[in-house]
This record gives sequence, structure tokens and C-alpha cells, in this order.
Amino acid sequence: MKKVGIITIYDENNYGNRLQNYAVQEVIKSLGFEAETIKNTNIVNGENYLERVEKIDFRRREKFLKFNEDYMSNTDEVIFHNEVSKDFHEKYDYFVIGSDQIWNYNFEDRFSEFAFAKFAPQYKRIALSASFGISEVPKEDHVAYKGLEEMKAISVREFAGAKLVKEITGRDDALVVLDPTMMLPVEKWISIMKKPKQLKNDKYILKYFLGNVSDEKEKEIEKFAKEHGCDIVDVLDEDSFYATGPSEFLYLVKNAFLVLTDSFHSCVFSILFEKPFLIFERDQERMSNMYSRIDTLLQIFQLEGRKFEGKIKEQQMSIDYSNIKDILKTEREKEITFLKEALEIKE
Repeated sequence: MKKVGIITIYDENNYGNRLQNYAVQEVIKSLGFEAETIKNTNIVNGENYLERVEKIDFRRREKFLKFNEDYMSNTDEVIFHNEVSKDFHEKYDYFVIGSDQIWNYNFEDRFSEFAFAKFAPQYKRIALSASFGISEVPKEDHVAYKGLEEMKAISVREFAGAKLVKEITGRDDALVVLDPTMMLPVEKWISIMKKPKQLKNDKYILKYFLGNVSDEKEKEIEKFAKEHGCDIVDVLDEDSFYATGPSEFLYLVKNAFLVLTDSFHSCVFSILFEKPFLIFERDQERMSNMYSRIDTLLQIFQLEGRKFEGKIKEQQMSIDYSNIKDILKTEREKEITFLKEALEIKE
């Protein structure tokens, strides 16, 4: 059986990262390949990213490690920067690069030329729903993407990503596809979800913000929750739900009364589970140009009205999901066709 090495951001502390990595693995396996994720990281100021993650609350890390143990096929060795042997590429028949923000050069502790598999022959290098996570790259920084033009096949997660590929390389063949998490049927996600032990009330608003939330927004959330008899579940609250792993996160999205978030993958799973959700734009300047991936998602699924605009409105609790299955079917077929051609699968 041929073997695929998955190159992605390797993060043991991020829900979207672990779940997209799992999805890539399962999609590749469904096409008849072995799939193995290559752990990789950078050393910044004498410390690598995975060592830093080890210092987080162990209750939370334990859940992520358990998820990896139960569902992921990972290499034992860790690749630092681009330090691979000359024959490393011979371990795999292909390398699938993506998804997540694998090409975001602002992540100095996770971005390197390893993200382009330059150590491997061109015919082995395939980008699957790779993300820049940003909408612009100054011309003087294009050098960071040396090797992008040599990829065998490129698919990206955002329209802005396809535009960037053309600007940087001149290539106009970058295909915009779904995030891999949307390639798996809902039943697959339900099969690996777990109810958090600390969840006491089944009626709750799920709150997941990676950026800061103003006092004014917090008050609006609390007001809406009180009016509807909901608890507020904040998965980043260290005193309550911080020890929540990827499987528990899936449960919380699936069973929420409402999802409030600035997270891309919270939006993805809200759509898959057909839940009401609202998106809050991040306030930090550094994060402001990372919104393109959510814009693309909303555009593809015709859900442009999901942005929070100061108030949580009752009409926003009702979403027309009638077209979602048809859109998913079309987009999934496009992505599978791309992969089959790139992996040279003959019918």
C-alpha cells in the first residue's frame, strides 16, 4: 500500500488543528493509502513550539494527547526546521501539505520551508486546502515562499489564497476547496465526540474566542443567555471548561443552543451540525487580515448574514440550511477529484 506523509502545523493545543489533521488523514485513507502525520516544529529563542505546549494545563493537554492516541497516526520523530536526511522523502510516496495556516509566515515558531516539502521531488508534493491565513504578502516577503511554484498540485482554503499563489508564483491553477473537516460526513464526527463531564446544563451558549472580547460584547452575551435560560460555556475559561479536548469540543458545538465565536473551525462545525452561530471579528490589528478564510466559508455556503453587529437578534437563531447538503456534495466531489488526479489514482 502506498504511503502519504501529511505536513501540517502540528499543534497539540488547538481544536481546529487537531480536527483538520484527523480529517486529512481519514480522507487520504479512504482513497486507499496509508497516512502518517509528520511532527514538525521550529526553535525560536531556544525553545520549540511543542515544548512550550507541554507547559499548559495538564488536564487540557491530557485530552489532546488522548485524542492523538485514539485517532491519529503520527511519526515518533520530530522534524526541527528543515532538518531531514537526503533520503527522508523515500519513506513516503507522496506528501500532502495542509490544511490549517501552514503558509502563514507570521507564525515564526511554526513556519519554515518544510511547509513546501522542498526536500522531496516535485511529483510528490501536493497542497490540500493549504491556508495562508492572511490576505496579503508584501512583495519583499515573497522570498519566504520560495518553492511554492514547484508544487505538483495546489489547492487552497480561501479565494485570497488562490490570489496570493498567482501573485507570488504566476500560477493560476490553485483550486479553492473546502477545509478538510467538511469532507467527512457528520456521522463520522458524531462517532468520535464525547460529552464533557463538567457539562451540567444541556441548554447552553458555546463561547469560543481566540481574540479579545470587549466588555460591551460580554454584556450582550450575558444578557441574551439570561433571557433564554442558558448557561455560558467558555472553553477557554481555566476554571471550568479549559480541560476540554477535541472530542469534547465537537460535542459542545453539536449540542449548543447558539455558538458565538471568532474561530474558523467553530463556524465550520456549526455549519456541519446545522447550528445557529454568530461570528465576531477579532479586535487585534495582527488578526484583522485573517478574516478571509471565514469570508470564503460564508460565501461558499451562502451564509453571509452570520456576523455579529452589536446585538444578538432573535431572527439570527434561525438559519436556512436547506442548501447545505447540495453545496457540500458538489464541493466534496471537486476536492476528491483534485486529490485523485494529484495522487494519480486510476479508476
